[in-house]
Amino acid sequence: MNNQPFVIERTLDAPVARVWDALTQNEQMKKWYFHIADFRPVLGFEFQFTGNSKENIEYLHRCMITELVPLKKLSYSWRYDGFPGNSVVTFELFDEGGKTRLKLTHAGLETFAGGGPDFAKENFAEGWTFIVDKSLKSFLEDKTVQI
Repeated sequence: MNNQPFVIERTLDAPVARVWDALTQNEQMKKWYFHIADFRPVLGFEFQFTGNSKENIEYLHRCMITELVPLKKLSYSWRYDGFPGNSVVTFELFDEGGKTRLKLTHAGLETFAGGGPDFAKENFAEGWTFIVDKSLKSFLEDKTVQI
C-alpha cells in the first residue's frame, strides 16, 4: 500500500496575501472551493461540508483546523462522517517575488482504504489537481473578480 501523501505544487500569479485570503475567507472560498456554511481561520475551529463523488454520492466531510500560521500555512483534519480514516490537508505558501508558490499536501489517504473505491488516492489526486489548477488558479488570476 502506498502511504505517501499526495503533493501538488504550483506557482500562482497572485501575491501571498491574496492567496491566503482565498484559502481563509469564507466568501472567497465559496467562489472556488466547496460551499462551507461557516469557516473561520482559527486554531481548533471545526467545519463541515458536503461533496459528491463521480456517481453523485454525497459525502459529509468533517474537518478541524490543526495548524495556522498566517500568510504561510493552514492545516486541517479531513475525514468522512460514517467512514473509517482521518487525514490532514496542508496548504503552504511561499513568496516568489509577487507570485505565490502553493504547496498542497494531503497526508493519510491510506487510512480511507476501507471506505471503498471513492476513497482511492487517484480520486484525491484528480480532485486536488482540478481544484488547484483550474478553480483556484482561475479565481486568483481572473482580474475581473471583485473581492
